[in-house]
Amino acid sequence: MVTTPPAPVFVLVRPQMGENIGAAARAMWNFGLDRMRLVSPRDGWPNPRAVAMSSGAGRLLDEAKLAATTSEAVADCHFVLATTARVRGLTKPVMTPETAMAEAVMRARAGERVGILFGPERAGLENDDIARANALISVPVNPDFPSLNLAQCVLLVGYEWRRQWAELPSGEVEMAGTDWATALEIEKLAAHYEARLQEAGFFFPAVKAAHMKMNLRNLWSRMPLTRADVQILHGVLRQMVRWRERGDRTYH
Repeated sequence: MVTTPPAPVFVLVRPQMGENIGAAARAMWNFGLDRMRLVSPRDGWPNPRAVAMSSGAGRLLDEAKLAATTSEAVADCHFVLATTARVRGLTKPVMTPETAMAEAVMRARAGERVGILFGPERAGLENDDIARANALISVPVNPDFPSLNLAQCVLLVGYEWRRQWAELPSGEVEMAGTDWATALEIEKLAAHYEARLQEAGFFFPAVKAAHMKMNLRNLWSRMPLTRADVQILHGVLRQMVRWRERGDRTYH
C-alpha cells in the first residue's frame, strides 16, 4: 500500500495574469496537488479569469492563501525549492525536477513541509526570492529557448512529484482482457506449426531440418505472446490447412 506524503505547497510569486493562475491550478489538480499560495498577484485577488481558466480546479483557487511577500508565503516550510531557468550567481544545489521531487517526497514523508517557488511569467524569480530557497530546480530545456510557461512548469513539477511518491512503473502492458501465454501453450503452438511445416516440405534439405526446427523454437520463445495471440496463430494455421485441403485456388 502506497502512503501519500503531505503534498508540497506551490507558491506562485507575483503571477501576472489570472489565466495563468487558473491554468496552474488545473495542472496542480491533475496530479492531486491542492496547496496553492499566491504572492502579490499583479491583477489582484480573487480573479474571475483565473476561475474561468481553472476548468474544474476552482476549489484550489477558493482555498489559495494570499501573501504579501515570498518570505511570508514560505514561513512555515522546512524545505524550499525554487524553479529557475538559470542560476543567478548564488551558491545553491541545482537539481533536475526528478531529483528535486525525490528529495521533496523523502522530506515530506519525514514530516517536513515542502514549498516550491514559481516565478512571474515574464522574468522569473528574482535573486531575493531565490535566496530564500534551499535548492533550485532547473529543467533541462533548450538553452536557446529556456522560457517555460508558468502552467507548463507547474505541470512538469507536479508530474514528477506524483511519479516519485506513487513509485509508478516506467511502463506496463495493457492486457486487454487476456493473460500471457504459458510455456506449455507456446510449446503446443510450436509443435502445431512444426507438424504442418513438416507436411508442407518446409524442412529441406533433411540435413538442415534439426537446425531449422531449433531456430523456429527459439523464435517462438522470444515472442511475448498472450493466450489470445496463441489462439489466433493456431486459427491462422488451421484455416491455411483447410484452404489447401479444399483445393481453393481463388487466392494466390
